Amino acid sequence: MRKLLAPAILAIVSAAGGATIAAAADPDPVIGTWQLNVDKSTFKPGPAFKSQVRTYSPSGQSIAVVIKTVHADGKETTTQVTYQLDGKDYPVTGNPDADSNSVKQVDSNTAKFTLKKAGKVVQTGTRTVSKDGKTLTVKSKGTTAKGEKSEDVLVFDKQ
Repeated sequence: MRKLLAPAILAIVSAAGGATIAAAADPDPVIGTWQLNVDKSTFKPGPAFKSQVRTYSPSGQSIAVVIKTVHADGKETTTQVTYQLDGKDYPVTGNPDADSNSVKQVDSNTAKFTLKKAGKVVQTGTRTVSKDGKTLTVKSKGTTAKGEKSEDVLVFDKQ
């Protein structure tokens, strides 16, 4: 019995290690730093941001994102959230319009997200990384804290 147990344990450990290596070799293509291309983006109702930089990084089984925005009036904000691609709500800090975010993977390059404020959906959308990995497009529809309807298409270049 002992002779069979050792190879079985070795096989399980090897398989788990192989899965970890495979997962590390094929990270989410959103990982990295992205600079907003204001000229290619649309902001409804507007005005457009002066700039935005998004930095996505792995955090254990989660993804952490830091979004640094310079608004049209020059005011700077930093939004942060650490989430998993499981559709569950995770806390958002630094965003006056939302306090939670849920994200669900659609395919290897696309994820759907839902932002909420006090449990109420305020924005939905998708984030898609181009096949060549050089462009991130974030499409969203929602309502701002001021009650304005918004529909934005933000286009980012990988840095």
